[in-house]
Amino acid sequence: MSSSDFRQIAVRKDSGKAERLFRAAVSAFCSLTRPSRREIGQLEDLTLPLFDNVSVESRRYVAAALSECEYAPAALVRRLCEEPVDIAAPLLIRSRAVNDIDLIALIGRHGLPHARAIGRRKGLNPTIADLIRALERPTLVRVREPEAKAIAADEMVSVSTETASDEPAREQALGIAAENARRRLRSMMRTGDETAATNADLFTGADTYVKLRETALTGNAAFFQTALADALDIDFSIARSLTANHNYASLLAALRSLDLSEDKAFLIAVAVYPSQFPHPQAIRTFLDRYRQLHREAAQDKVRHWKAETLSRVVRDAAPANSDTRMASNSDDAAETSGLRASSRK
Repeated sequence: MSSSDFRQIAVRKDSGKAERLFRAAVSAFCSLTRPSRREIGQLEDLTLPLFDNVSVESRRYVAAALSECEYAPAALVRRLCEEPVDIAAPLLIRSRAVNDIDLIALIGRHGLPHARAIGRRKGLNPTIADLIRALERPTLVRVREPEAKAIAADEMVSVSTETASDEPAREQALGIAAENARRRLRSMMRTGDETAATNADLFTGADTYVKLRETALTGNAAFFQTALADALDIDFSIARSLTANHNYASLLAALRSLDLSEDKAFLIAVAVYPSQFPHPQAIRTFLDRYRQLHREAAQDKVRHWKAETLSRVVRDAAPANSDTRMASNSDDAAETSGLRASSRK
């Protein structure tokens, strides 16, 4: 029997069987010393559709089990990390399947509760640690001296470092630094309803589709990758990686996030991956996968790609040594980091 057969039996019979299957599958997986990619994929195929049918206790149990697993399935871990912190905490603290990009995105979406758990990770990226301190204790954030001077200058505040007794001015400078860090984090990881609505209006426009279609039909991969980067607002290198795979899975998610119709999405996909559609069954498979992929899930993937772009900005902006100064403002930093593949009208 396939994993889908077991899943259907569990859901059809009763919720108790779904619970037992969910826990047993993860327990069996964690006992494997070095699971194969196929086994990782099978676990995801089995557990993710059951996720909404299992209790909080089962999710907490699975999160704790996978937090100690060296080869935990990334998709299941990411889904668990989106849960409240009392469920996600073990993964946020210990899991190797959660990288810096994921951590930045999680802080942006869930704020202080997730940030506090992430702050307990061993070997945490110093930049992420600074952001967490800024969120938690803004007046006590310790910033590097070059950063403090640059941020104070940005805010038109002058602090004499030679006057040791000038505590109010020093505290004010630290407060400004903390607020500046919080502002940058909010602007980088903004994924609220207002931004989502704005992006939805932009992405579903006819001009976006026409640009993607025409560049795809040129046969020049770089032209299409540039258009895709602009449409999704991601870095060009990430857009290039989405179309460099042997299958169209990543491209399918990108097109679904733009809310393109099935025929428009297929036209673009077949232009980019002509060898993937040698017969009608392949076309039918694409359309079925496109219909079954929820737009919200596709948008989550796009947010992940954006987080990857933004994490590069954070890394590039971090001082390499004590003589490095931060960029004068976040707009210049975004421009120099190449967030846009080409200028937007």
